Amino acid sequence: MNNEKIRSRLYDEFIKPTNQDKNFIGVEIEIPIINLDKKAVDFNVVHNITDKFQKEFDSFECDGIDYNGNIFSMKNPKTGDIVCYDCSYNNIEFAMGREKDLFSINERFCQYYSFTKECFEEYNHTLTGMGINPYRKYNQNIPIPSERYLMLYNHLKSFKDYDNIPMHFHEYPEYGMFSSASQVQLDVVKENLVKMINVFSKIEPIKGLLFSNSVLLGENNNLTCFRDVLWEYSTHGVNPHNIGMYDVEFNDIDDLQAYLESLDMYCVMRDGAYINFPSMNLFKYFSKDSICGEIYCGGEFKKIDFKPKIDDIQYLRPFKFINLTFRGTVEFRSVCTQPIKDSMSVAAFHLGLKDKLDELDELISNDYSIYHKGYPANELRKLLIREELPTFFNQKEVYELSKDIVDLAAEGLKDRAIGEEIFLKALYERIKKQTNPAKEIINLTNNNTSIEKIIEEYSNI
Repeated sequence: MNNEKIRSRLYDEFIKPTNQDKNFIGVEIEIPIINLDKKAVDFNVVHNITDKFQKEFDSFECDGIDYNGNIFSMKNPKTGDIVCYDCSYNNIEFAMGREKDLFSINERFCQYYSFTKECFEEYNHTLTGMGINPYRKYNQNIPIPSERYLMLYNHLKSFKDYDNIPMHFHEYPEYGMFSSASQVQLDVVKENLVKMINVFSKIEPIKGLLFSNSVLLGENNNLTCFRDVLWEYSTHGVNPHNIGMYDVEFNDIDDLQAYLESLDMYCVMRDGAYINFPSMNLFKYFSKDSICGEIYCGGEFKKIDFKPKIDDIQYLRPFKFINLTFRGTVEFRSVCTQPIKDSMSVAAFHLGLKDKLDELDELISNDYSIYHKGYPANELRKLLIREELPTFFNQKEVYELSKDIVDLAAEGLKDRAIGEEIFLKALYERIKKQTNPAKEIINLTNNNTSIEKIIEEYSNI
Protein backbone atom coordinates (compact mmCIF):
# COMPACT_ATOMS: atom_id res chain seq x y z
CA MET A 1 0.00 0.00 0.00
CA ASN A 2 1.28 3.47 -0.89
CA ASN A 3 2.93 5.16 2.14
CA GLU A 4 1.59 8.58 1.20
CA LYS A 5 -1.92 7.20 1.25
CA ILE A 6 -1.28 5.88 4.76
CA ARG A 7 0.15 9.21 5.90
CA SER A 8 -2.81 11.11 4.49
CA ARG A 9 -5.31 8.83 6.21
CA LEU A 10 -3.39 9.07 9.49
CA TYR A 11 -3.52 12.87 9.28
CA ASP A 12 -7.24 12.84 8.53
CA GLU A 13 -7.92 10.51 11.46
CA PHE A 14 -5.95 12.23 14.22
CA ILE A 15 -4.80 15.73 13.29
CA LYS A 16 -7.36 17.17 10.88
CA PRO A 17 -10.23 16.94 13.43
CA THR A 18 -8.36 19.28 15.83
CA ASN A 19 -10.30 22.37 14.86
CA GLN A 20 -12.30 22.60 18.08
CA ASP A 21 -12.70 26.02 19.65
CA LYS A 22 -15.84 25.39 21.69
CA ASN A 23 -13.97 24.64 24.93
CA PHE A 24 -15.92 21.53 25.82
CA ILE A 25 -14.76 19.25 28.64
CA GLY A 26 -15.12 15.48 28.85
CA VAL A 27 -14.49 13.50 32.05
CA GLU A 28 -14.20 9.73 32.51
CA ILE A 29 -13.86 8.21 35.96
CA GLU A 30 -13.20 4.50 36.49
CA ILE A 31 -13.97 3.16 39.97
CA PRO A 32 -13.23 -0.26 41.51
CA ILE A 33 -16.09 -2.34 42.90
CA ILE A 34 -15.38 -4.07 46.20
CA ASN A 35 -17.04 -6.97 47.98
CA LEU A 36 -16.64 -6.13 51.68
CA ASP A 37 -17.04 -9.83 52.56
CA LYS A 38 -13.53 -10.26 51.09
CA LYS A 39 -14.90 -12.48 48.38
CA ALA A 40 -15.09 -12.02 44.65
CA VAL A 41 -17.39 -9.28 43.42
CA ASP A 42 -20.75 -10.94 42.82
CA PHE A 43 -21.51 -10.34 39.15
CA ASN A 44 -25.20 -11.11 39.73
CA VAL A 45 -25.23 -8.17 42.13
CA VAL A 46 -23.58 -6.04 39.45
CA HIS A 47 -26.23 -6.99 36.89
CA ASN A 48 -29.06 -6.35 39.37
CA ILE A 49 -27.71 -2.88 40.11
CA THR A 50 -27.36 -2.16 36.40
CA ASP A 51 -31.09 -2.87 36.07
CA LYS A 52 -31.85 -0.65 39.09
CA PHE A 53 -29.79 2.18 37.62
CA GLN A 54 -31.61 2.01 34.32
CA LYS A 55 -34.97 2.12 36.08
CA GLU A 56 -33.89 5.07 38.26
CA PHE A 57 -32.38 7.00 35.36
CA ASP A 58 -34.80 5.96 32.64
CA SER A 59 -33.25 8.27 30.04
CA PHE A 60 -30.34 5.81 29.81
CA GLU A 61 -30.57 3.34 26.96
CA CYS A 62 -28.76 0.05 26.54
CA ASP A 63 -25.50 0.69 24.69
CA GLY A 64 -23.80 -2.70 25.00
CA ILE A 65 -24.85 -6.28 25.78
CA ASP A 66 -22.39 -9.08 26.50
CA TYR A 67 -22.58 -12.61 25.10
CA ASN A 68 -24.63 -13.70 28.12
CA GLY A 69 -27.29 -11.08 27.54
CA ASN A 70 -26.16 -8.74 30.33
CA ILE A 71 -25.94 -4.97 29.84
CA PHE A 72 -22.40 -3.65 30.25
CA SER A 73 -22.94 -0.14 28.89
CA MET A 74 -25.78 2.41 29.10
CA LYS A 75 -25.96 5.82 27.46
CA ASN A 76 -28.09 8.90 27.90
CA PRO A 77 -28.53 10.22 24.33
CA LYS A 78 -29.43 13.68 25.59
CA THR A 79 -26.40 14.35 27.80
CA GLY A 80 -23.98 11.89 26.21
CA ASP A 81 -23.31 10.36 29.65
CA ILE A 82 -22.25 6.71 29.61
CA VAL A 83 -22.28 4.39 32.60
CA CYS A 84 -20.48 1.16 31.81
CA TYR A 85 -18.15 -1.52 33.11
CA ASP A 86 -14.54 -1.23 32.03
CA CYS A 87 -12.70 -4.43 31.06
CA SER A 88 -14.52 -6.48 33.70
CA TYR A 89 -17.48 -6.34 36.04
CA ASN A 90 -15.04 -5.42 38.82
CA ASN A 91 -14.70 -1.87 37.52
CA ILE A 92 -17.46 0.68 36.83
CA GLU A 93 -16.93 3.77 34.70
CA PHE A 94 -18.80 7.06 34.61
CA ALA A 95 -18.02 8.72 31.28
CA MET A 96 -19.63 12.11 31.41
CA GLY A 97 -20.91 13.76 28.25
CA ARG A 98 -19.16 16.93 27.18
CA GLU A 99 -20.00 20.16 28.97
CA LYS A 100 -18.64 23.69 29.15
CA ASP A 101 -18.32 23.76 32.93
CA LEU A 102 -17.20 21.38 35.65
CA PHE A 103 -20.14 22.05 37.97
CA SER A 104 -22.60 20.45 35.54
CA ILE A 105 -20.37 17.42 35.16
CA ASN A 106 -19.83 17.11 38.90
CA GLU A 107 -23.52 17.39 39.72
CA ARG A 108 -24.49 14.51 37.44
CA PHE A 109 -21.49 12.41 38.44
CA CYS A 110 -22.33 12.75 42.14
CA GLN A 111 -25.93 11.82 41.44
CA TYR A 112 -24.97 8.65 39.53
CA TYR A 113 -22.23 7.69 41.97
CA SER A 114 -24.31 8.18 45.12
CA PHE A 115 -27.19 6.10 43.79
CA THR A 116 -24.92 3.31 42.54
CA LYS A 117 -22.87 3.15 45.74
CA GLU A 118 -26.00 3.04 47.88
CA CYS A 119 -27.30 0.14 45.78
CA PHE A 120 -24.05 -1.80 46.15
CA GLU A 121 -24.04 -1.25 49.91
CA GLU A 122 -27.33 -3.16 50.15
CA TYR A 123 -25.30 -6.24 49.14
CA ASN A 124 -22.28 -5.42 51.34
CA HIS A 125 -20.38 -4.21 48.28
CA THR A 126 -19.10 -0.70 47.78
CA LEU A 127 -17.23 1.65 45.45
CA THR A 128 -14.08 3.57 46.32
CA GLY A 129 -11.68 6.09 44.81
CA MET A 130 -8.48 4.09 44.45
CA GLY A 131 -6.37 3.50 41.35
CA ILE A 132 -5.78 -0.17 42.15
CA ASN A 133 -8.51 -2.33 43.64
CA PRO A 134 -7.29 -3.15 47.17
CA TYR A 135 -9.32 -6.39 47.09
CA ARG A 136 -8.08 -7.49 43.67
CA LYS A 137 -6.79 -10.80 45.05
CA TYR A 138 -10.33 -11.87 45.96
CA ASN A 139 -11.86 -11.12 42.56
CA GLN A 140 -12.58 -13.14 39.46
CA ASN A 141 -10.27 -11.34 37.10
CA ILE A 142 -12.08 -12.31 33.93
CA PRO A 143 -13.03 -10.00 31.08
CA ILE A 144 -16.52 -8.92 30.16
CA PRO A 145 -17.66 -11.51 27.60
CA SER A 146 -17.83 -9.08 24.70
CA GLU A 147 -15.89 -8.64 21.45
CA ARG A 148 -13.61 -5.83 22.57
CA TYR A 149 -12.73 -6.99 26.07
CA LEU A 150 -12.14 -10.62 25.13
CA MET A 151 -9.82 -9.44 22.34
CA LEU A 152 -8.02 -7.04 24.65
CA TYR A 153 -7.38 -9.69 27.29
CA ASN A 154 -6.23 -12.15 24.64
CA HIS A 155 -3.75 -9.53 23.40
CA LEU A 156 -2.44 -8.83 26.90
CA LYS A 157 -2.08 -12.55 27.66
CA SER A 158 0.04 -13.02 24.54
CA PHE A 159 3.17 -11.58 26.20
CA LYS A 160 4.68 -15.08 26.40
CA ASP A 161 4.63 -15.25 22.59
CA TYR A 162 7.08 -12.36 22.17
CA ASP A 163 10.70 -13.43 21.78
CA ASN A 164 13.89 -11.46 21.31
CA ILE A 165 12.55 -8.04 22.24
CA PRO A 166 14.45 -5.72 24.63
CA MET A 167 11.93 -5.64 27.46
CA HIS A 168 10.53 -7.78 30.23
CA PHE A 169 6.84 -8.26 30.94
CA HIS A 170 5.06 -8.21 34.26
CA GLU A 171 2.68 -11.05 35.02
CA TYR A 172 -0.56 -9.09 35.38
CA PRO A 173 -2.23 -9.34 31.94
CA GLU A 174 -5.52 -8.86 33.79
CA TYR A 175 -4.44 -5.43 35.10
CA GLY A 176 -7.26 -3.64 33.29
CA MET A 177 -9.64 -5.49 35.58
CA PHE A 178 -8.17 -4.08 38.79
CA SER A 179 -6.68 -0.69 37.84
CA SER A 180 -8.68 2.52 37.44
CA ALA A 181 -7.96 5.93 35.93
CA SER A 182 -9.44 9.40 35.74
CA GLN A 183 -9.30 10.81 32.22
CA VAL A 184 -9.99 14.25 30.80
CA GLN A 185 -10.68 15.32 27.23
CA LEU A 186 -10.31 18.92 26.11
CA ASP A 187 -11.03 20.54 22.77
CA VAL A 188 -7.95 21.82 20.98
CA VAL A 189 -7.23 23.84 17.83
CA LYS A 190 -4.50 22.63 15.51
CA GLU A 191 -2.44 25.78 16.04
CA ASN A 192 -2.05 24.90 19.75
CA LEU A 193 -1.78 21.14 19.39
CA VAL A 194 2.00 20.79 19.34
CA LYS A 195 2.49 23.29 22.13
CA MET A 196 -0.15 21.61 24.29
CA ILE A 197 1.51 18.20 23.95
CA ASN A 198 5.01 19.59 24.50
CA VAL A 199 4.18 21.66 27.57
CA PHE A 200 1.83 19.22 29.28
CA SER A 201 4.40 16.45 28.74
CA LYS A 202 6.89 18.44 30.81
CA ILE A 203 4.62 18.44 33.87
CA GLU A 204 3.92 14.71 33.93
CA PRO A 205 6.43 14.32 36.81
CA ILE A 206 4.51 16.88 38.88
CA LYS A 207 1.22 15.17 38.04
CA GLY A 208 2.72 11.95 39.37
CA LEU A 209 3.69 13.77 42.56
CA LEU A 210 0.24 15.28 43.08
CA PHE A 211 -2.19 12.66 41.81
CA SER A 212 -0.61 9.22 42.37
CA ASN A 213 -3.11 6.80 43.89
CA SER A 214 -2.09 3.32 42.70
CA VAL A 215 -0.33 1.23 45.30
CA LEU A 216 0.00 -2.50 44.65
CA LEU A 217 -0.60 -3.31 48.30
CA GLY A 218 1.18 -6.38 49.58
CA GLU A 219 3.43 -6.64 46.54
CA ASN A 220 4.94 -3.23 45.90
CA ASN A 221 4.53 -0.43 48.43
CA ASN A 222 7.41 1.61 47.04
CA LEU A 223 5.71 3.03 43.95
CA THR A 224 2.81 5.43 44.29
CA CYS A 225 1.64 5.01 40.69
CA PHE A 226 2.07 1.34 39.87
CA ARG A 227 -0.35 1.87 36.97
CA ASP A 228 2.60 3.27 34.99
CA VAL A 229 4.41 -0.05 35.35
CA LEU A 230 1.34 -2.05 34.40
CA TRP A 231 1.03 -0.25 31.06
CA GLU A 232 4.72 0.03 30.25
CA TYR A 233 5.59 -3.63 30.78
CA SER A 234 2.57 -5.14 29.06
CA THR A 235 2.07 -6.01 25.41
CA HIS A 236 0.86 -2.44 24.93
CA GLY A 237 4.44 -1.40 25.63
CA VAL A 238 6.12 -3.65 23.04
CA ASN A 239 6.54 -0.42 21.12
CA PRO A 240 7.29 2.17 23.84
CA HIS A 241 5.89 4.88 21.55
CA ASN A 242 2.42 3.41 22.08
CA ILE A 243 2.35 4.11 25.82
CA GLY A 244 3.58 6.58 28.42
CA MET A 245 5.15 9.93 27.71
CA TYR A 246 6.46 11.51 24.55
CA ASP A 247 10.22 11.43 25.00
CA VAL A 248 10.80 14.01 22.27
CA GLU A 249 9.79 17.64 21.86
CA PHE A 250 7.93 18.37 18.64
CA ASN A 251 8.87 21.35 16.49
CA ASP A 252 5.73 21.29 14.37
CA ILE A 253 2.84 19.21 13.08
CA ASP A 254 5.18 17.31 10.76
CA ASP A 255 7.13 16.08 13.80
CA LEU A 256 3.91 14.97 15.46
CA GLN A 257 2.80 13.24 12.25
CA ALA A 258 6.14 11.38 12.15
CA TYR A 259 5.57 10.20 15.72
CA LEU A 260 2.14 8.86 14.81
CA GLU A 261 3.77 6.98 11.95
CA SER A 262 6.07 5.26 14.46
CA LEU A 263 3.17 3.63 16.34
CA ASP A 264 2.19 -0.04 16.36
CA MET A 265 -1.12 -1.69 15.55
CA TYR A 266 -2.39 -4.82 17.26
CA CYS A 267 -6.09 -5.22 16.36
CA VAL A 268 -8.70 -4.67 13.64
CA MET A 269 -12.29 -5.68 13.03
CA ARG A 270 -13.72 -7.81 10.26
CA ASP A 271 -17.48 -8.41 9.88
CA GLY A 272 -18.15 -7.07 13.37
CA ALA A 273 -15.53 -9.27 15.04
CA TYR A 274 -12.21 -8.23 16.55
CA ILE A 275 -8.94 -9.79 15.43
CA ASN A 276 -5.74 -9.30 17.42
CA PHE A 277 -2.25 -10.03 16.15
CA PRO A 278 1.37 -9.44 17.26
CA SER A 279 2.07 -5.74 17.72
CA MET A 280 3.74 -4.25 14.61
CA ASN A 281 4.53 -0.84 13.14
CA LEU A 282 1.67 0.44 11.04
CA PHE A 283 3.80 0.75 7.87
CA LYS A 284 4.93 -2.85 8.29
CA TYR A 285 1.29 -3.81 8.82
CA PHE A 286 0.17 -2.17 5.60
CA SER A 287 3.10 -3.59 3.64
CA LYS A 288 1.88 -7.16 4.16
CA ASP A 289 -0.37 -9.01 1.76
CA SER A 290 -1.80 -11.10 4.58
CA ILE A 291 -1.59 -11.20 8.37
CA CYS A 292 -2.29 -14.07 10.73
CA GLY A 293 -4.30 -13.10 13.80
CA GLU A 294 -6.68 -14.58 16.33
CA ILE A 295 -10.45 -14.24 16.40
CA TYR A 296 -12.94 -15.30 19.07
CA CYS A 297 -15.26 -17.92 17.67
CA GLY A 298 -17.40 -20.58 19.33
CA GLY A 299 -16.03 -19.91 22.82
CA GLU A 300 -12.35 -19.97 21.86
CA PHE A 301 -9.75 -18.07 19.87
CA LYS A 302 -8.86 -19.42 16.46
CA LYS A 303 -6.24 -18.46 13.90
CA ILE A 304 -7.39 -16.39 10.95
CA ASP A 305 -5.66 -14.80 7.95
CA PHE A 306 -6.85 -11.42 6.73
CA LYS A 307 -5.74 -8.65 4.37
CA PRO A 308 -4.93 -5.13 5.62
CA LYS A 309 -7.01 -2.26 4.26
CA ILE A 310 -6.64 1.49 4.66
CA ASP A 311 -9.76 1.81 6.84
CA ASP A 312 -7.89 -0.18 9.50
CA ILE A 313 -6.25 3.09 10.54
CA GLN A 314 -9.28 3.62 12.77
CA TYR A 315 -8.09 0.72 14.94
CA LEU A 316 -4.71 2.32 15.65
CA ARG A 317 -5.04 2.67 19.43
CA PRO A 318 -2.09 4.12 21.30
CA PHE A 319 -2.38 4.60 25.05
CA LYS A 320 -0.18 7.64 25.52
CA PHE A 321 -0.37 9.80 28.63
CA ILE A 322 -1.58 12.44 26.16
CA ASN A 323 -3.62 11.00 23.30
CA LEU A 324 -5.11 12.45 20.15
CA THR A 325 -8.65 11.21 19.51
CA PHE A 326 -10.75 11.00 16.36
CA ARG A 327 -13.07 13.54 18.03
CA GLY A 328 -10.46 16.27 17.65
CA THR A 329 -9.74 16.33 21.37
CA VAL A 330 -6.65 15.82 23.46
CA GLU A 331 -7.14 13.13 26.08
CA PHE A 332 -5.10 13.20 29.29
CA ARG A 333 -4.91 9.67 30.70
CA SER A 334 -1.94 9.45 33.11
CA VAL A 335 -3.87 10.15 36.32
CA CYS A 336 -5.16 7.50 38.71
CA THR A 337 -8.72 7.50 39.97
CA GLN A 338 -8.83 9.95 42.86
CA PRO A 339 -10.56 9.77 46.25
CA ILE A 340 -14.15 10.37 45.21
CA LYS A 341 -14.54 13.76 46.87
CA ASP A 342 -11.56 14.99 44.81
CA SER A 343 -12.74 13.58 41.48
CA MET A 344 -13.04 16.92 39.69
CA SER A 345 -9.52 18.02 40.70
CA VAL A 346 -8.10 16.19 37.67
CA ALA A 347 -10.23 18.00 35.12
CA ALA A 348 -9.84 21.33 36.95
CA PHE A 349 -6.04 21.04 36.85
CA HIS A 350 -5.89 20.40 33.11
CA LEU A 351 -8.64 22.82 32.20
CA GLY A 352 -7.03 25.63 34.17
CA LEU A 353 -3.66 25.14 32.47
CA LYS A 354 -5.03 24.76 28.96
CA ASP A 355 -4.88 28.50 28.20
CA LYS A 356 -1.74 29.13 30.27
CA LEU A 357 0.69 27.19 28.08
CA ASP A 358 3.18 30.04 27.57
CA GLU A 359 3.32 30.85 31.28
CA LEU A 360 3.56 27.17 32.17
CA ASP A 361 6.38 26.60 29.68
CA GLU A 362 8.30 29.56 31.07
CA LEU A 363 7.80 28.30 34.61
CA ILE A 364 9.23 24.88 33.72
CA SER A 365 12.07 26.37 31.67
CA ASN A 366 13.22 28.41 34.68
CA ASP A 367 12.88 25.59 37.21
CA TYR A 368 15.89 24.03 38.90
CA SER A 369 14.10 22.03 41.59
CA ILE A 370 13.69 18.99 39.31
CA TYR A 371 14.73 20.18 35.86
CA HIS A 372 18.26 20.95 34.68
CA LYS A 373 19.57 18.08 36.79
CA GLY A 374 20.38 15.72 33.93
CA TYR A 375 16.99 13.98 33.81
CA PRO A 376 14.40 14.25 31.03
CA ALA A 377 10.74 14.44 31.97
CA ASN A 378 10.05 10.73 31.44
CA GLU A 379 12.82 9.80 33.91
CA LEU A 380 11.66 12.45 36.36
CA ARG A 381 8.19 10.91 36.33
CA LYS A 382 9.69 7.57 37.41
CA LEU A 383 11.57 9.29 40.24
CA LEU A 384 8.58 11.27 41.50
CA ILE A 385 6.24 8.29 41.76
CA ARG A 386 8.40 6.70 44.44
CA GLU A 387 7.26 6.63 48.03
CA GLU A 388 10.31 8.71 48.97
CA LEU A 389 11.81 11.37 46.71
CA PRO A 390 15.49 10.89 45.85
CA THR A 391 17.71 12.78 48.27
CA PHE A 392 19.22 14.95 45.52
CA PHE A 393 15.85 16.72 45.26
CA ASN A 394 15.02 19.47 47.74
CA GLN A 395 11.51 18.36 48.70
CA LYS A 396 10.47 21.84 49.79
CA GLU A 397 11.48 23.30 46.44
CA VAL A 398 9.74 20.53 44.50
CA TYR A 399 6.46 21.24 46.26
CA GLU A 400 6.96 24.98 45.73
CA LEU A 401 7.13 24.25 42.00
CA SER A 402 3.96 22.16 42.34
CA LYS A 403 2.21 25.07 44.04
CA ASP A 404 3.30 27.47 41.30
CA ILE A 405 1.79 25.14 38.71
CA VAL A 406 -1.47 24.74 40.63
CA ASP A 407 -1.57 28.52 41.14
CA LEU A 408 -1.33 28.90 37.38
CA ALA A 409 -4.20 26.44 36.94
CA ALA A 410 -6.23 28.46 39.46
CA GLU A 411 -5.56 31.64 37.46
CA GLY A 412 -6.79 29.92 34.31
CA LEU A 413 -9.98 28.82 36.05
CA LYS A 414 -10.52 32.26 37.59
CA ASP A 415 -10.28 33.74 34.10
CA ARG A 416 -13.32 31.60 33.23
CA ALA A 417 -15.17 33.39 36.07
CA ILE A 418 -17.31 30.37 37.00
CA GLY A 419 -15.73 29.48 40.33
CA GLU A 420 -14.25 26.15 39.19
CA GLU A 421 -11.02 26.86 41.06
CA ILE A 422 -12.75 25.42 44.12
CA PHE A 423 -12.00 21.98 42.68
CA LEU A 424 -8.26 22.58 43.18
CA LYS A 425 -8.61 22.69 46.97
CA ALA A 426 -7.49 19.08 47.38
CA LEU A 427 -4.26 19.77 45.50
CA TYR A 428 -3.37 22.68 47.76
CA GLU A 429 -3.95 20.44 50.78
CA ARG A 430 -1.63 17.79 49.33
CA ILE A 431 1.06 20.36 48.63
CA LYS A 432 0.81 21.72 52.16
CA LYS A 433 1.19 18.22 53.63
CA GLN A 434 3.69 17.15 50.95
CA THR A 435 1.70 14.05 50.18
CA ASN A 436 -0.70 12.44 47.70
CA PRO A 437 -3.46 9.80 47.99
CA ALA A 438 -1.03 6.90 47.46
CA LYS A 439 1.39 8.15 50.10
CA GLU A 440 -1.52 8.52 52.48
CA ILE A 441 -2.49 4.89 51.88
CA ILE A 442 1.09 3.75 52.52
CA ASN A 443 1.37 5.89 55.65
CA LEU A 444 -1.98 4.76 57.04
CA THR A 445 -1.32 1.07 56.47
CA ASN A 446 2.15 1.41 58.01
CA ASN A 447 0.45 2.83 61.08
CA ASN A 448 -1.99 -0.09 61.28
CA THR A 449 -5.03 1.67 59.87
CA SER A 450 -7.24 -1.02 58.38
CA ILE A 451 -7.67 -1.12 54.64
CA GLU A 452 -11.43 -1.17 55.26
CA LYS A 453 -11.24 2.25 56.88
CA ILE A 454 -9.19 3.60 53.97
CA ILE A 455 -11.67 2.16 51.48
CA GLU A 456 -14.47 3.94 53.30
CA GLU A 457 -12.60 7.24 53.54
CA TYR A 458 -11.70 7.23 49.84
CA SER A 459 -15.31 6.40 48.92
CA ASN A 460 -16.87 9.46 50.55
CA ILE A 461 -18.30 12.06 48.23
